[in-house]
Amino acid sequence: MWNEFKKFALKGNVIDLAIGVIIGAAFGKIVSSLVDDVMMPIIGLIMGGVDLTSLGYPLGEAVLNYGAFIQTIIDFFIVAFSVFIFVKAFNKLKRKEEEKPAPPDPSKEELLLTEIRDLLKAQSNK
Repeated sequence: MWNEFKKFALKGNVIDLAIGVIIGAAFGKIVSSLVDDVMMPIIGLIMGGVDLTSLGYPLGEAVLNYGAFIQTIIDFFIVAFSVFIFVKAFNKLKRKEEEKPAPPDPSKEELLLTEIRDLLKAQSNK
């Protein structure tokens, strides 16, 4: 059972997934900070200093916190847009890498010179 677990845990896909989860968690912290520390204060200023999370409607003894729901929706769209921009930039870099032209095939003269060079090296090594 131990050997089977080691085979599973050390597969490339599992390690790639673990790295992706760790990087995703770190990226999530960055995006959360962007939303909480940068975007929401700006949105609060635009809206006249309204704190959405404090908005609610009393229903008897309970309170319907629709402001927190609206805040969560705004957070989702900011996070989704941030991920979209990140993936778009990553794909653009990847596409540029794929578009690099392959080196041109050597001309007949270059092939002939290469053969001559290789023959001369072979003769001098004898």
